[in-house]
Amino acid sequence: MIEGLILWCTRNRVLVFIAALALAVWGGWAMLHTPLDAVPDISDVQVIIATEWSGRSPDLIEDQITYPLVTALVPTPKVKAVRGFTDFGISYVYVIFEDGTDIYWARSRVVEYLQGIRGQLPEGVNPTMGPDATGVGWVFQYALVDRTGRHTLADLRSFQDWYLRRWLASVPGVAEVATIGGFEKQYQVSLDPVRLASYKLSPREVVRAIQMSNNDVEGRLLEFAGREYMVRGRGYLKTVGDIEQVAIKASERGTPVRVGDVARVAVGPDLRRGVAELDGSSSCGSVRTRCASSTA
Repeated sequence: MIEGLILWCTRNRVLVFIAALALAVWGGWAMLHTPLDAVPDISDVQVIIATEWSGRSPDLIEDQITYPLVTALVPTPKVKAVRGFTDFGISYVYVIFEDGTDIYWARSRVVEYLQGIRGQLPEGVNPTMGPDATGVGWVFQYALVDRTGRHTLADLRSFQDWYLRRWLASVPGVAEVATIGGFEKQYQVSLDPVRLASYKLSPREVVRAIQMSNNDVEGRLLEFAGREYMVRGRGYLKTVGDIEQVAIKASERGTPVRVGDVARVAVGPDLRRGVAELDGSSSCGSVRTRCASSTA
């Protein structure tokens, strides 16, 4: 058989050459267009739901958030398993679908079932879905480092959150940009219990006054000399001094009691529960970031 094949090839050299050329062209096209992964994605088709409820214990979150979400998502079509994990202040629910299920179809089904369960959750609790990426989708990591000392960890974190993160999120195929480390900027109001008691105020009144003062208020339209003027009150808080001048109430003599009279307002970092380091050193100040690719 082999001798006959060789004999046929020698008698039909033109056909053999054309076939070899066609195979070479097809191989080159396949090499350029066939998607290849260095690490094949063998993870399950899953949708992650994270729900924060700050300051609550794991058993309370388990009873009022994790268990209702798990029981509501079990009837979802093509669901293979629903797993719930509860930590202090946060709940995680993993909805695992059957193999071959389209990830975006699965996410849309989860959204539909979440709409029906939101009314049964505690007030102020808002479940959110994780990105459409898997555990093997982390494709790039980088660190912002300043060894000159000109920028603080708060500056690096602000640049990452407000600029660099948004630039990377607009890149096609990037599903999430997760930031670790640095100081997240906050406007912190530290109440003085003695001053609160002297003015007969409660912390809730101070919080309500700040919330109500951080808002724009619309007015009516005025027409004057053939022109229209829009009347509005601009009340968004922008600086520490703006927060200090917020009036909480008026005293018996009509003197306003401001936030600065009962508290100290300053700009500070959020509470840190860990540290980001680069090459075994965290003293240089670094903000670690991971980028996840889309599963599509």
